[in-house]
Amino acid sequence: MEILVTGGLGFIGSHTVVELIENGHNVIIIDNLSNSKIEVLGKIELITGTKPKFYQMDLLNFETLQKVFKENKIDGVIHFAGLKAVAESIQIPLKYYENNIIGTINLLKCMQDNDIKNFVFSSSACVYGFPNKNPIDEDSPSNCATNPYGRTKCFIEEILKDCYMANPTFNFTILRYFNPIGAHKSGLIGEDPNGIPNNLMPYILRVAEGKSDKLHIFGNDYDTQDGTCIRDFIHVVDLAKGHVKALEHINNSGLNIYNLGTGKGTSVLELVNSFNSVNGNLVNYDFVERRPGDVPVNFAKTDKAKNELGFETKLNIEDMCKDSWHFSQTKNKL
Repeated sequence: MEILVTGGLGFIGSHTVVELIENGHNVIIIDNLSNSKIEVLGKIELITGTKPKFYQMDLLNFETLQKVFKENKIDGVIHFAGLKAVAESIQIPLKYYENNIIGTINLLKCMQDNDIKNFVFSSSACVYGFPNKNPIDEDSPSNCATNPYGRTKCFIEEILKDCYMANPTFNFTILRYFNPIGAHKSGLIGEDPNGIPNNLMPYILRVAEGKSDKLHIFGNDYDTQDGTCIRDFIHVVDLAKGHVKALEHINNSGLNIYNLGTGKGTSVLELVNSFNSVNGNLVNYDFVERRPGDVPVNFAKTDKAKNELGFETKLNIEDMCKDSWHFSQTKNKL
């Protein structure tokens, strides 16, 4: 299949592009490089032996986007592109609503105009907000995001549901990610944000690299086994493989929603201790006050993805920590 991947040079996007190529698909990438680097394109080629077709552009530019669809025979779209920093979204909500929602609408218009039916959307477990139960299944209340970034995911999910109701020939798959970390085993691609990190692992790596003195863990008084928040950390390579599974099952499948996680909760402190255990005691940490809006416990029920897509994770917390540090060391040598 010829697959258009928006945001294909980003953290999750680049790993998914690798998996798509290694599974025999042709890939076209759109990325505006706002939170990614052009060097990733060459690294994808080093890993796979194939250099994907690349367009540096913004989804808000509808006329340019139309040209991409006219120039290529696209069979399906995987949509990663979007602003994703929770704290920033609270400060500049209009930018997030404009970029994430209008960009998606432009993409869907182009698909409609070119009779393209297959669409995989990068959603998030943040749509569940403060869950009323754990593990969280796909039927849990899901319009509950606590910040503008999360609400853009909720709104886009609703847009997809409305589009499907209007035209049931669409095949929409919504993938709700839990907490991706890790890196490709080659060490060539991984999480390398522009500017200030938004996720936990890049902060851990900054301390391990000696760029920060210590890691601040927000809160050690939650009602959990060690007082720190519990999350469902999934290796980004497993997550990328989940997209290939979703794509393989998408034809004539209608609208489906899947959690992608391990189904296991790991505390923040357990993750830090695992990193130190497998890589050497590189990370000093302390505890600071809770961060407003943090959900105490959040992990996935994964039966639906297993039963319908045949998707199961293979890599564990130790793999995630080893591969993240390997990427960090490799990146700093290049």
